[in-house]
Amino acid sequence: MTYFVREETLDSLSFYWQQPNNTLNWDCFFVLPIWLKAWWEVFGNEKQPFLRTFWEGGELLGIAPLMLVEDKALFMGDPNVCDCQDFVISTGKEEIFFDAFLDEIEKREIKELDLSTLRSDSSTLLYLLKTAKERGYKLEKLPDGLSMEMNLPKTWEDYLNILASKHRHETRRKLRRLEEAADIHYRVLEAPEAVKQEEETFLRLFRMSRPDKADFLSQEMESFFRSLMKILSENRLLKLCFLDINHEPASAVLCFDFNETIYLYNNGFNPEYSGFSAGLLSKVLNIKYSIAWGRKRFDFLKGNEKYKRHLGGEEVALSRCRIIPGH
Repeated sequence: MTYFVREETLDSLSFYWQQPNNTLNWDCFFVLPIWLKAWWEVFGNEKQPFLRTFWEGGELLGIAPLMLVEDKALFMGDPNVCDCQDFVISTGKEEIFFDAFLDEIEKREIKELDLSTLRSDSSTLLYLLKTAKERGYKLEKLPDGLSMEMNLPKTWEDYLNILASKHRHETRRKLRRLEEAADIHYRVLEAPEAVKQEEETFLRLFRMSRPDKADFLSQEMESFFRSLMKILSENRLLKLCFLDINHEPASAVLCFDFNETIYLYNNGFNPEYSGFSAGLLSKVLNIKYSIAWGRKRFDFLKGNEKYKRHLGGEEVALSRCRIIPGH
């Protein structure tokens, strides 16, 4: 096989992503170049990018969106904020790509691949492990938590009917109680100017939700969130949704809109509105709007919280793989 490897930057990866009709599979949201750029600008200190494209003739086989920490290669990003990760490969070129990729890993004398937050349908699990095993590498596959998602029906009533009777009744009751007890308004912000104007409101609600969320929102993490909201809204991939109760922001949902899927990334609420179930209902309304927008899938992302099951989420196993070449 004749192929060549090209060193890339996050800007050059953005060029490939924006090319119309390319054959690359960009299904994994958390390796989009604009996402990686927002993360790298805040957290990339003391890490070395390892961004490579692999080509056969003039055909792009795929992209390795990695970074190096000493002699170990990891996905660029962090499992704390990247809910799943994978390689970006042209459809049907997976086996050729991973052969070329492992050749490059050996050539660079990288001692270990440590790849986290892998969905069960990731190219890493479906193809890389097989190729590495054939080469006699040492492999370790470990459970790495769960993600939750569901396919969306065409109507809101159809959605309610897929819920267990208890949760269907509770959802209807809480929505009816809220509508009868308060003046409510659900706002969906997408334009960069509107998102910028309300980003502080979202961050305030995020901090108020729970002490662990307030601790999580360090100065660096706050900077990352701001950068993320800016770059994703500029690329029309973000929806910032607020549930206002009696003209006050009671809860908020930060979600991504990509490939006919809504990703529920993070949320916050004012505990003063707990009696209205504001935190839960902001997510319920997010599902309702996602159906109205015609989206096909709703991804609750990583975490095994009970509300995700109650609202129709189904488990997707996540794995971590360690691959040690030369064994």
